Amino acid sequence: MPEIIISWLLLFALLYLLITSVILVHNRFHLTELPAEDNMEDGQHLKISVCIPARNEEDTIHKLLHSVVTQNYPSFEVLILDDQSEDSTPLILKSFRQQYPDLIIPLKGTRRPQGWLGKSWACQQLGEKADGHILLFLDADTVLQPGMLPSVSAAFSKYNTDMITVWPHQVFRTWWEKTVMPIVYYTLLTLLPTFYAFRKPKFMPEYIYSRVSSLFSAANGQCIAFKREVYDKIGGHAAVKSEIVEDVKLAQNTVKAGFTMRMFTGQSSIKCRMYNSQFEMFQGFRKNFFAGFNYNLTLFSFSAVLHFAVFVLPFITLPVSLITENRLLFELSAAVISVILLQRLVIAFWQKWNPLYAFTHPVGVLWFQILALTTILDFLTKRKVKWKEREI
Repeated sequence: MPEIIISWLLLFALLYLLITSVILVHNRFHLTELPAEDNMEDGQHLKISVCIPARNEEDTIHKLLHSVVTQNYPSFEVLILDDQSEDSTPLILKSFRQQYPDLIIPLKGTRRPQGWLGKSWACQQLGEKADGHILLFLDADTVLQPGMLPSVSAAFSKYNTDMITVWPHQVFRTWWEKTVMPIVYYTLLTLLPTFYAFRKPKFMPEYIYSRVSSLFSAANGQCIAFKREVYDKIGGHAAVKSEIVEDVKLAQNTVKAGFTMRMFTGQSSIKCRMYNSQFEMFQGFRKNFFAGFNYNLTLFSFSAVLHFAVFVLPFITLPVSLITENRLLFELSAAVISVILLQRLVIAFWQKWNPLYAFTHPVGVLWFQILALTTILDFLTKRKVKWKEREI
């Protein structure tokens, strides 16, 4: 009896993976790089306000600022808000201000009001001070590649869109980063048909799409940009002041308000190393993992069981099938594992990651299973999580 149940679970896993493979293939062709620089004359370029919230970023902020001030774009400003840093971040900002007085605008963050989360409050202050036609919000641990700002401008003009987000090329150094972090992109690229954020599915009636189109919208807060007037009309970061996953909510608010947005991959335009250690990575995801499911315990638990059944169980049943000489169990397990590895290899070569870490996929999934249990305990016991020396 257990063998029959396991066989059905593996068959379900295979069907699930085949469906997500279709989404992955579509994303591979539709989730494109930012367009090349347009051929506008200098006077025609829209002014870009680069907005950077910074709290205790002494290890990364200088790299980002150098990559921004050296951009070959005729009209931009750089606003950096020191969000009550306790390290040498303010000194670094002062130094850049002295070197580039016509570009750098340092701001001192004020105490956040009740009901606001730190990043949203910092970004709101930046947005209020910026006077560009395009507001480009960047995390302090990103680094721009040459030509990034011209490409951002070209994306707005070429696609006539109101908001864009770019998924940076993620840089990994430690074993845990290389094992865990790719699963974030794997989840995005195999579950979210990003092209439906800007194009109605042919099989879906317009009256249905108009009601669910925001569900296809997502954003990466590491790099997100708006037309100035659109940012104001959707309420800016004030509209998502208490949202931990404020980037996704901003994208959904944009679409719900009747505006358009597009997603791009940033392989050649922007890179980021999010975390420097396994502990930092765990704490970073811990603060927003459950929030990404809107604190829906049923959906969260179902997702955990689903991921275990699809991505861990086959790696257990494969050796078991060899020991018990169960041919059906072996074939199903091998088929599921083959599709998982094929998906991971496609993403690895696409994102220019080490393909060998495709084989650590079940370890990464188990890491997230432990994270899920931790976040549920946090929620049930009302335990606070600290991030950048602040309780979330």
